[in-house]
Amino acid sequence: MRLVTAPGEYHAGSEQPGLNRPLHERYPQIRATSGYADPRVHAPGPGPGAGGEHEPERSAMLSARVALACTVVIGQLWALTVATDAWMEGRTGTAWWCTGFSALSFLVVLGVWWYAPRQDR
Repeated sequence: MRLVTAPGEYHAGSEQPGLNRPLHERYPQIRATSGYADPRVHAPGPGPGAGGEHEPERSAMLSARVALACTVVIGQLWALTVATDAWMEGRTGTAWWCTGFSALSFLVVLGVWWYAPRQDR
């Protein structure tokens, strides 16, 4: 099905030169100061060099912390699952060992957080 446009209605590549006039003539409400050229806008974006890593040491430290936290969370979830299964089957010794593992992993993360170098702001 072909859309039929009314005579004088604009469509891309129109054969009528009056319909292919410049943008500022077709839309007079758009002024030169309506966007990026507005003098009131001082910082329209992040600027040159945005996204580049300026502190690779800090990025490496944060990545290591995230990796350690993910590892500990996965380990604690595993220990919780094993401890719950063992407790339900009546093997309390295994359940207590898994609970101890979960507590120890929490203490390891707490120790790493405590001794990590601080960044003064």
